[in-house]
Amino acid sequence: MLTLKGNKVFLRALEPEDLDFIHEVENTEEFWEVSATKVPYSRYLIKKYIQNSHRDIFDVKQLRLMICNYEQVQLGMIDVFDLEPRDRRAAIGILIAKKEERRKGYGAEVISLVCNYCFSHLGLHQVYANVTIDNSASISLFEKSGFSKVGIKKDWVLINGQFKDEVLYQLINVH
Repeated sequence: MLTLKGNKVFLRALEPEDLDFIHEVENTEEFWEVSATKVPYSRYLIKKYIQNSHRDIFDVKQLRLMICNYEQVQLGMIDVFDLEPRDRRAAIGILIAKKEERRKGYGAEVISLVCNYCFSHLGLHQVYANVTIDNSASISLFEKSGFSKVGIKKDWVLINGQFKDEVLYQLINVH
């Protein structure tokens, strides 16, 4: 699918071979803040998730794609979730797992690819992202990707005993 191929990376469906990578990511506590995870996931549950990942996005209201470079190395994942077909919108969340792979332009390319996919193949009118106020890397990524800051949700998420504001970013399909 050309829509999901960029110059540096491509996006693909989950495969059984992704089990170890996803298990490691989902159980890395430093990522829990951005994924709203509160507890570890078992290999069994992740295996079941991968087995069911083929289900239609309009049925399960979410889609997870693996971010890979052209050497077939898994770099991270991007999620399209909280799909609202009637209102033609969905949230997106992205994670590049290894620090040494960040700030190489992968994130911006992935955001562009997934937004194009959402607009052209899913018929969405808009995508949005929620970012904690202190996540400067994600704020920069979404702003560089053309998202507009449309609001701040005060004391929205509780992380390590402290409430944090969350910024709402939105990208509307103008075509």
